[in-house]
Amino acid sequence: MSAQIISGKEVSAQVRECLKKDVEQMKLKDPNFSPGLVVLQVGDRDDSNLYISMKLKAAKEIGINATHMRLPKTATEDEVLHSIKEVNENSSVHGLIVQLPLDSVHKIDTEKVTNAVAPEKDVDGLTSINAGKLSRGDLGDCFIPCTPNGCMELIKQTGVSVAGKRAVVIGRSKIVGAPMHDLLLWSHATVTTCHSKTADLPGEVGKADILVVGIGKAEMVKGEWIKKGAVVIDCGINHIPDASRPSGKRVVGDVHYASAKEQAGFITPVPGGVGPMTVAMLMANTVLSAKRFLESHQPGKWNISYSNLNLQRPVPSDIVISRSCVPKPIDHLAKEVGLLSDEVELFGTTKAKVRLNIVQRLQAQPDGKYVVVTGITPTPLGEGKSTTTIGLVQAMGAHMKLNVFACVRQPSQGPTFGIKGGAAGGGYSQVIPMEEFNLHLTGDIHAITAANNLVAAAIDARMFHESTQSDKALYNRLVPLSGGERKFSPIQINRLKKLGIEKTDPSSLTEEEVTRFSRLDIDPSSVTWQRVLDTNDRFLRKITIGQSPTEKGYTREAQFDITVASEIMAVLALTTSLQDMRQRLAKMVVATSRSGQPITTEDLGVSGALTVLMKDAIKPNLMQTLEGNPVFVHAGPFANIAHGNSSILADKIALKLVGPEGYVVTEAGFGADIGMEKFFNIKCRYSGLRPHVVVLVATVRALKMHGGGPTVTAGMPLPKEYIDENLELLEKGCSNMKKQIENAQHFGVPVVVAVNAFKTDTEAELDLVCSVAKAAGAFDAVRCTHWAEGGAGAVALGQAVQRASEAPSSFKFLYDLELPIADKIRTIARKIYGADDIELLPEAQLKVELYTKQGFGNLPVCMAKTHLSLSHEADKKGVPTGFVLPIRDIRASTGAGFLFPLVGTMPTIPGLPTRPCFYDIDLDPETEQVNGLF
Repeated sequence: MSAQIISGKEVSAQVRECLKKDVEQMKLKDPNFSPGLVVLQVGDRDDSNLYISMKLKAAKEIGINATHMRLPKTATEDEVLHSIKEVNENSSVHGLIVQLPLDSVHKIDTEKVTNAVAPEKDVDGLTSINAGKLSRGDLGDCFIPCTPNGCMELIKQTGVSVAGKRAVVIGRSKIVGAPMHDLLLWSHATVTTCHSKTADLPGEVGKADILVVGIGKAEMVKGEWIKKGAVVIDCGINHIPDASRPSGKRVVGDVHYASAKEQAGFITPVPGGVGPMTVAMLMANTVLSAKRFLESHQPGKWNISYSNLNLQRPVPSDIVISRSCVPKPIDHLAKEVGLLSDEVELFGTTKAKVRLNIVQRLQAQPDGKYVVVTGITPTPLGEGKSTTTIGLVQAMGAHMKLNVFACVRQPSQGPTFGIKGGAAGGGYSQVIPMEEFNLHLTGDIHAITAANNLVAAAIDARMFHESTQSDKALYNRLVPLSGGERKFSPIQINRLKKLGIEKTDPSSLTEEEVTRFSRLDIDPSSVTWQRVLDTNDRFLRKITIGQSPTEKGYTREAQFDITVASEIMAVLALTTSLQDMRQRLAKMVVATSRSGQPITTEDLGVSGALTVLMKDAIKPNLMQTLEGNPVFVHAGPFANIAHGNSSILADKIALKLVGPEGYVVTEAGFGADIGMEKFFNIKCRYSGLRPHVVVLVATVRALKMHGGGPTVTAGMPLPKEYIDENLELLEKGCSNMKKQIENAQHFGVPVVVAVNAFKTDTEAELDLVCSVAKAAGAFDAVRCTHWAEGGAGAVALGQAVQRASEAPSSFKFLYDLELPIADKIRTIARKIYGADDIELLPEAQLKVELYTKQGFGNLPVCMAKTHLSLSHEADKKGVPTGFVLPIRDIRASTGAGFLFPLVGTMPTIPGLPTRPCFYDIDLDPETEQVNGLF
């Protein structure tokens, strides 16, 4: 009786159908996901091309995104290894096959190349790591080579149990024989491996209940060798002469099929047996790899380790504490929170940038809970919002075991070397390394400085050239001859379209169109764009530019701002994508023409170059807390004249990474009347995000000041009123906290008051603040000791935030964008500051009319006022009443997307004090440690 034929075509078709359903299920969970496969080929062998086309066809049928990466015959070993490294780091690829043989004119070590494939992407199962795991019996933790895997599937189809059977494998290659031996062995067969040197091969074959042949010799195994009823799997592919075929040859296996099928119980044909199964198993391994990837990279599924703090008393300086903790390698932290290797750009070992391709990967995932940290009206010393932000994150992560991310601003170097110090938090609630945090970080502020000053240079250069050239000369220089013809750049085409000129041939413009295109006709007195520097330099507050003889007398007054006051910084913080940033940078208005038209950076032709300078700065910076929690440090807009919040992009990415049960804690600059109001009315409008909780930071010290305590001056000892218990002074000052709670409630979000405790605060004082806060409508109020105790000192706060995030809320904006500009300003002044009304001074009234006429009237409002009082007068503490808020001017940040009314006078570049911080800062040349930094 002839053997039953085991059809590889039929079985592989069944396997492919199952795989197709698996891929469909993956796409149901994540529509953006597809298993990815790369087939890397060196050279152009016809047989390799045939095999690759079969693989690509099968992949397409199943739904696998397969790519054929072909390198030329001239490719060197290094070039092949480089290509493999690129694929290894590509998170959209889950399987990588190196098509053998490598058809190169250079000598290439095949073993080295195959072992260069990442084991988790080695769907051929050829790396030493996968082979080692297979030989050890770790079948669930490796990839099984495709041909042996296919053979096992074919044996399974016969219904014959492998366990306890005697199996013989002929051939010991790494691709078939050796892994086949291991598979059969771990399936509990008794296995003998035979080869060309085996004595009495027919006798060994005759003992086999299961025979697998992969020796590479045509029809070597004869039928009479085979045990009656055995399962015969023929892996051979050989060509023998056959005059009856048009090609003069035919394909046969390693087994003499005609005689073997009379002896065997089951047998595979050649072709049509093992061959189709090899391709099917390759696809199965690719789908398996994709499943493993999805399982190990589920958003919100963190496997994070935390660092233990070695608390010291008294609490050492910030920098001593920072150096006492060894940061985790930043690539390790990135992996812990679900970032992929190709989504992270390392800057040394303690900081990294996160690429924006992660936004696309995670877009279908639900967000976590969103918490904003703000404060009461502070003293000049600050009340610890940054410290509370970090302490809260450490508590919720390291102690409450929740997924939690901090998102904070990058500090300016002006305060770092000036008087204020850094913004990394303090005590045992810091971002580390604090030197990196407070200095250059990854160069974002330098990129903004360069971009901002490029605009400033472009403005003055354009005014100079327009004033010294005729229309024709100006046009010929703007559209120069190149290769005998003139051609508009894409950015110039944009300007033509803005002017309503639908032409692309420079020679076709009329004289009138040439003039309109060439002349921006900027009114020098209308230039609002200033140069910037990230240094406190008071002597740049008012300067004269253009004094060189080469500028031919075209001088004008100008000024410098500090870099973080640049509109480009505000754009960075509010942008949602690279494309959005390009559009925002293009919309920035820098001046007005003499005819009253707004002049933008796109008109200047510089917006594309700005985007190039900012292409890396847009990527959020990843750092960590002392206890090992992830922190995004990104953007640092001035909180006085800009919105004073870290970036939308950092918040959005963090909200995806923490998962629906996790938390993102972001900080708003200054008191709730400034940073929080701008967070809600500006940042939340552009992000579309809705916060769950407001954390309002209060201190006994600041509340005593608002109750009428003596002046608090940075660098001077605190008066005794702030050190001794004084409940009367404190209770009176709680009016400011109650007003800031009310301000948060205007937006419909629950408020948790965090009382940042100092060692001089008494129990009675802390209890009083908490009870007043709750009576004023706070969801909860808790004392915190995170500065001295790290996350352990903010666990009660974390628990209160967790409860508040589940409470009902009804978020709403304070005003409608369609309101007139003055009404939006009035709404903020009355509801948030407690003013009776506003007064628009003449310059401000003119700007209201100008911006309304120019189409900017529907932008949100970003108030620029002192942070030291709810009113416009810094010395008015508590809750001032009965005042009219004077608006002296209004300016437009049209790229960032807001108008900023100026309340009173404030410098946009600070000055250095008599004794700046830099007196204490130095570098140890031996250890390269920064000394004297806080």
